[in-house]
Amino acid sequence: MSVLTFKGGVHPADGKKLTRNKAIDEYLPEKCEFAIPLGQHIGAPATALVEVGERVLVNQKIGEASGFISANIHSSVSGVVKAIAPRKLANGNKVMSVIIDSDGEYKTMPEIIGNKYEDLSREEKLELIKEAGVVGMGCAGFPTHVKLSPKNPDEIDYVIVNGAECEPYLTSDYRRMMEHPDIIVEGLKIALSLFKNAKGIIAVEDNKLEAIVKLKKMVAKENDIEVKTLFTKYPQGGERSLIFATTKRTLDSSKLPEDVGCIVHNIDTIYSIYNAVIQRKPLVNRVVTITGDAIKYPGNYLVPIGVDIDKLVRDTSEFTCEPEKIISGGPMMGISIYDTHIPVTKCTSAILAFKKDEVSHIEPSNCINCGRCVSVCPSRILPSRLAKASDVCDEEQFLELSGMECVECGSCSYICPAKRQITQSIKTMKKSILAKRRK
Repeated sequence: MSVLTFKGGVHPADGKKLTRNKAIDEYLPEKCEFAIPLGQHIGAPATALVEVGERVLVNQKIGEASGFISANIHSSVSGVVKAIAPRKLANGNKVMSVIIDSDGEYKTMPEIIGNKYEDLSREEKLELIKEAGVVGMGCAGFPTHVKLSPKNPDEIDYVIVNGAECEPYLTSDYRRMMEHPDIIVEGLKIALSLFKNAKGIIAVEDNKLEAIVKLKKMVAKENDIEVKTLFTKYPQGGERSLIFATTKRTLDSSKLPEDVGCIVHNIDTIYSIYNAVIQRKPLVNRVVTITGDAIKYPGNYLVPIGVDIDKLVRDTSEFTCEPEKIISGGPMMGISIYDTHIPVTKCTSAILAFKKDEVSHIEPSNCINCGRCVSVCPSRILPSRLAKASDVCDEEQFLELSGMECVECGSCSYICPAKRQITQSIKTMKKSILAKRRK
C-alpha cells in the first residue's frame, strides 16, 4: 500500500487494543435528568425554543441557531423541561442548557418523509444539514452547513474524510468504519454532490487495515472516491497534516482548508450528514469511547447527548477504583476534568479514566536545547524558544518566531526529555494575543 504522512510527529502508545474490538453498544438510561447545552459548537449559542414545564420528544428542536455560525439543538430524550439554566461543560465554562426530566420512554417526533437526496437542490441539502444541527464531531464543533458553504464552491477539489483517529485510546471512529462503511461512503457522496469539481478521499491510518479493506470494497466502483492509507503517527489527523499527507497542499494559520481547495470532515460528521439528508434525523447522539486502566469494562457506546458523564460511566463501564485523572477526549489534546457531573455533548469523543495522573507527578527541569521538540513539530516552528518567549511575556519575539502557527498538538511536550510543559506555555500566549486582537 502507498503510505502517506507529514514531517514531524510522535508515536505515543496507542492503547486502542482495550476497545478496538468492542462493537458500538447503544446506551439509553432510564428516568434521569438530562442537561442539553445550547452552546456545544463554535459560534453563537442557540436560542431556547421551549419553556419550563413543556413536554418534549426525541428529535424535537429545542434550540434555534442564532446566527450564520451557530447550530440547532435537538432533544435526545422525551420528558418535561425542568429548567433552562447554566450548566458546566468539560472546559469549565458554564453554558445555558435545557434541563429535561427524562421519562425513560424515548418517544420520538413523527418521522419526516421527503424527496430522495438525488432530487434535492444544493440549497435544500444544506438546509437539511443545518436543520439537523450537524457540527464537526472531531473536537472543534464547527457548524457543518457553514463549512460546506465556501465562498467559491467550484474551487473545491477534495472532500477529505478524516478516518485517521490518531489520538491514543480512541476507537469510536474505527468502530463506525467497521460497522457502517456503507453509510460513510453514502455520506461522502452527499457531501461531494455539493461540489461539482470535487473528488472524495477517505484517509485512514495503517493501524486500521480491516477498516481500509472494507472501505476499499465499498468504493471499488466509485470513480470519484479513493481510500488513502496514512502512516500511523500523531497528529496525522490534524487538519493541516491530513491535507498535506493526502494532497501535498500546505496551509497556515492565515488560511482555511477551502483556500487550498479542501473540505475536511470527521467520520462521525459524515455519518451525521447521511442521517440528516437521507433519514431526516437530527444529531441527538454520538459514539463515545470509554476506556483507561481505571475502567472495568472499556467499550464504545452510542450515547444520547446531554446525559451526565458520571452516570454514563457508572452505568456502562464502571470504575475499578476512584481514578486520579479523567480526560474528556484524547490524552494528547483532550481536557482534564475535575468534575464528572457534566453532560455529554456533540464533541465528546471519549472519556478516559486513569488510576494515576502521571503528568502531575513529573517535575520539569531546565531546557537542555536538545532540539527534539523542533524535530517532531508538525508546524515546523521552534517550540522551546516560543515557550521561553511566552514564559517572559515577550509577545514581539513570540510573533517573530511564528508562534500563531502552533496547532497545540502536544507533540513537543510529549517528546521533551526535560518534561517541560511547552504546549501549555504556547497556548497561554496564543490566547492572550487572540484576546487582544478581538478587542
